[in-house]
Amino acid sequence: MRVLERGSAVRRAVALGVAVLAASAVTACGPPRHANTVNLYYAPEENLQAVVDKCNERARGRYDIVYHKLPRDADGQREQLVRRLAAQDDGMDVLGLDTTWTAEFARAGWIREWTGEDRAQAEAGTLAGPLESARYGGKLYGAPKNTNVQLLWYRSDVVRKPPRTWDEMIEQAKRLDAEGKPATILIPGAQFEGYVVQYNTLLASAGGKLISDDGTRAVVDEGAVRALEQLKALADSGLTSPSLSNQQEDDIRLEFQRGDAAFQLNWPFVYPSMQEDAPEIARDVRWARYPSSDPQRPSKVTIGGFNLAVSAYSPRPEAAHHAALCLRSPDSQRFSAIHDGVPPTIESVYAAPEMAAEYPMRETILEELRDPAIRPITPAYQNVSTVLAKLLSPASQIDPPRTAERMRTEVQNALDSQGVMP
Repeated sequence: MRVLERGSAVRRAVALGVAVLAASAVTACGPPRHANTVNLYYAPEENLQAVVDKCNERARGRYDIVYHKLPRDADGQREQLVRRLAAQDDGMDVLGLDTTWTAEFARAGWIREWTGEDRAQAEAGTLAGPLESARYGGKLYGAPKNTNVQLLWYRSDVVRKPPRTWDEMIEQAKRLDAEGKPATILIPGAQFEGYVVQYNTLLASAGGKLISDDGTRAVVDEGAVRALEQLKALADSGLTSPSLSNQQEDDIRLEFQRGDAAFQLNWPFVYPSMQEDAPEIARDVRWARYPSSDPQRPSKVTIGGFNLAVSAYSPRPEAAHHAALCLRSPDSQRFSAIHDGVPPTIESVYAAPEMAAEYPMRETILEELRDPAIRPITPAYQNVSTVLAKLLSPASQIDPPRTAERMRTEVQNALDSQGVMP
């Protein structure tokens, strides 16, 4: 990603020109559309086509959703959407946006506000955290389709009681190591968004603040420093993987399954993977709420997920809103949760009987979702995330006071930039 600094008019013009040309080329090669076609651009999801087919059947000709798969990686998804929207491409109708993109796209004028009955339906029964991620400037710009939170996964054959705090987790791991038992603590520590998520959870759990509520000013308060101290303490403990600074979520899943670790902090996708790939480990694995930074309060865990937005350039916004509502309806969310492992944003779906087998940890997920952490809501989040990932990795080189001071300066610079172009 390349940050475009304030005043770089020439670079912005060149970048936008490239975006327009690229998007025009994509549009020219796009499929022909009929009067009722609603083009959905969404990340690859194995069984989403079945949801699309069901919605088209229910629509009875009012609209016909065509599912176009975006690239598998988040950067590739965002790049394609940004390039085409910058060119005011009218070939996209419903967009699958990572929760961190909603404010950016809304500020750019690329997506429509949800209003009236459409907004009421999108908000009905939706958990507060996912709904907050779909708002910008007090307005709703997305309908939350699915969400996610990380849990503490631990070996119940060596851990008698799951730790409630970060410091307690490190102390337990030290005792296990002294006893010659599996003791490693696994977190994704590579220079990427998943590591920023870990830091944001520690920061929020400490009651800290990184950016002001209006998204314009770097704060980096004492809670932010406390979160840095905790990452540094883990890195210096000798209890992490030697590959910490290169690991992402799937890497730590695989290492945990090899049996040498006591804890991992990861998304719920690890549960079905362990059942299939390492049943001898899985039988002793349990889950608990993510450990807190503060012994006096429970953790506040950062949510992930996707929001469904309607392009500002869609020629049929009414049909697009109706299609999006069907794609994230309770029935659709239940199907996707069971078949694709994406946690619902509508609270009532968790009570469905068929959820019990696939989501035995659903009560812990719900507990975290009812009082979650949200990543900073700012159009400049892509800039901020890039800065944080660089400052935080490798964790062994964090110097809390100095890193915090650099963070104040560099996050403010990121907030003041004119945006990020792929």
